[in-house]
Formats: sequence, structure tokens, C-alpha cells
Amino acid sequence: MNKMIIIGASDAGISAALRIKEIKANSDVTIIAADAFPNFSICGLPFYLSGEVAEWRDLAHRTRDEIEQQGIGLLLDHRAVKIDPDARQVHVRSTDGQTRPISYDKLLIATGAESVQPPIRGIDTIGVFFLRWMADSFAVKRFMEEENPRRAVIIGGGYIGIEMADALTRKGMAVTLVESAPEVLTTLSTDLGKHIRAELQANGVQVITKQMVDRISRDHDGINVYTASGKNETADMVIVAAGARPAAELAQSAGIETGVEGAIRVNRAMATQKADIWAAGDCVETWHQILKQNVYLPLGTTAHKQGRVAGENMLGGTREFQGSLGTQVVKVFDRVAARTGLKETEAAEAGYDPLSVSLDVWDHKVYYPGAEKMYVRITGDRSTGWLLGAQMVGHRKSEVSKRIDIFATALYHNMAVRALCDLDLSYTPPLSSPWDPVQMAAMRWLGCH
Repeated sequence: MNKMIIIGASDAGISAALRIKEIKANSDVTIIAADAFPNFSICGLPFYLSGEVAEWRDLAHRTRDEIEQQGIGLLLDHRAVKIDPDARQVHVRSTDGQTRPISYDKLLIATGAESVQPPIRGIDTIGVFFLRWMADSFAVKRFMEEENPRRAVIIGGGYIGIEMADALTRKGMAVTLVESAPEVLTTLSTDLGKHIRAELQANGVQVITKQMVDRISRDHDGINVYTASGKNETADMVIVAAGARPAAELAQSAGIETGVEGAIRVNRAMATQKADIWAAGDCVETWHQILKQNVYLPLGTTAHKQGRVAGENMLGGTREFQGSLGTQVVKVFDRVAARTGLKETEAAEAGYDPLSVSLDVWDHKVYYPGAEKMYVRITGDRSTGWLLGAQMVGHRKSEVSKRIDIFATALYHNMAVRALCDLDLSYTPPLSSPWDPVQMAAMRWLGCH
């Protein structure tokens, strides 16, 4: 019987193990995890820190017992430190420093991503935190309970940054968010990003853009965060949310090729160039459905799919990962922002002839109480009429995630913008209009085309 070893117990690793067991229940599968928290929702960390999720154990998609009941072995608190492809061994180190080899017949690398550590002097100052793994959240939680911080600075205005601005505000802190770009949430066009800035500010968050943090220091007043222009913000704690990079060093040291942004290079079967070694999740390149090339796009949804593909192929399957559109959604206070496909600038860089239009529209019939404005931006190709991407911002009750998924489904099936108008979408006055906002956006684009 082939011995299946998986390095990494997050989305990709667990999905692969479960798929292997679905296909062949008696498979010998062991997952090696560097910590003691297999299959925990890292995406849920801001909501645990905000208090919206009261118990950290609730972040587990499955408990340890539930995973082991599937016949999956767990080797927790063991870090993989070396892969020897010739000997077909993984060397692991336990928390007591002991190292030993583990043999494999088939290997999956699912080591995930690491927090980007920007070149900021004093970034290791006490009270400065990153947020990537469960241990990070425990450190933040412990600091908040023991030190009772009242002021926080967040470096980075992406998804984690704005979620943590929401979380710490809910905990009663005065929050300042510093972003180097002209607007927060740069995955959106600036005309939509400004609505997220307004939501942050309406809830008391000070937003500073176009400022690069240069250094951090501590004195009797607290932690001082200095920008390159000399501006200083003082806080009791700092969260650095400057993005993620692939944790690919283990693979590189084994001679496995890397590509875009240092991510592990895989084909669409999730196989590396080394025999019987696959890789999946936030540590690998991702095939982009529209660009028709590999990109680095770490997303939990993508990791689940890639892991499932890898697991099937480790048993001899021929499944291919169908690719990603970069579909994402985030909630901040009472607003939700989402995107899928390409922004206009990205489409132009890829060689398309993009046209983007924006509109604001009520999320349901305005005569029914509670109607809220939605802001939609749709991008299509002038030459062909094909849909290329969409972005939305709306109230948390406006079903933004449902509507961005309509756009994502249309992109997956290579639909033209015009075809959106033919979709048979649901309607009732409390929830939508006879022409859904998705279709109103398509009509606006066609009117400008």
C-alpha cells in the first residue's frame, strides 16, 4: 500500500487527505503539521479577536478526533525541515528538537503562506504583531487581555487590515489604519475603495493613505509608528498586515522549481517536476482562467479545490485544477466589498481592450423599506463583448456575495456581457428588482459600448 504523506494541515492538506479517503478508504495517509491546530479557519481569526466568535475552538472545521475518525493520521507539533526526493523521505523536527525521517511513496506539499515582513526598522518591537496562524491570534488575544491597549495602528489596508480595523474597533480601541497606496483595498478600483474608506471613517477609524511606514519604536508614551514623510502615530499595539508570500523554502531546498513570486511551480494536475511530489494551496502558483497563465493568488477557496485535485491525482487520477478568477469578498462593519475577474488596469496589461462602467443602484425595490445603494463596476472587452470582471460594494444585507457569484459564474462560462441580461434571476421586491443590479450593470455597459 502506498504511503501518502501530506505536509500541512490547513485547507489544501486536509482537502487532499479527505479526497484520498473518499476514493480509497484504506489508504495510508498521514498529515504532518507544524502546530497543534489542524483544519482551523485562519480566515476566522479577526472574528475571534473581535469577540464575534467567542471560543477559538469553534474555528475548527473539524476536530482532531473527527479527522482521525476518517482514518487520517495526524503528526502534530512536528515541522518538516527537509525533503529528500531521492530517498523519498521527509525529515521532521518535534518541539523537543528531535529530528527523524519519515518515508513516503507519494508526497503533497501544502505549507501555505507566511506574513510579509516589510523592511520596517523596529518591526520586532514588543506589541507589534502579525496575524497568520492560530498562535499569532493567541498572542494578540493575550496581549489585549493583559495590557488592555486602547490605541492600535494597523499597517496595511488589505483584507486582513480592514477586518482587524473592524475587530479592534469593536473591542473599544481607537484605530488608525496606514496604507501606502492611494486608497484602501487595492483589489478594488479606487472609486469603489473610497466607499470602504468612508465606512471605516464612519465607524471612527482614522485612515491614512499614501504613507509608507519607515520605522517603529517604543517609549514611555507607547509604540511610535513613523512614516517615511515623518508623520508619527502613537499606539499601544500594532498589527502588520502587509500581505502574504508563499512558504516555499522547504520545497526549494529539495530542488523543486518555483515560479511567480517564489511560489512552487505546478502543472494543472498540481504536480511538481519531481516524481511523486505534488503541491497545493497558498504555497503554489495558481492557474488564472482569464489570463491563461500562472499567477500567485492565495485564497482559501482555491486551496480547497487544489488540495482535492492533488489528492485524487496522488491515487493515479487525471484531474486538472480548472483555475481561479480571484473571486473575493470581505465585510467591514456594515459594508461588503467583492470582486471577480480583472480590473480595467489588469485587463489592459493582459492585452484586452477593456471598457469599465460604474453605477449606483438600489439593492431592491425602493418602495420596500430598507433599500440600500449598491455600487457596481463592470469590465468587458470592447472588441469581443466578453465579460472580463466585476466589482461591488454594498450593505451587508444587500446580498453582495450572491451577486458577485453570478458574475463569477458568467466568467467561468466565458459569457458575453450581453448574455447577463438573458439570465433568469430571482425577484421579489424585498430582495431585488425585475432587472437585478447585475443586469442593470450589464445594460449600462452595453449602452456605453
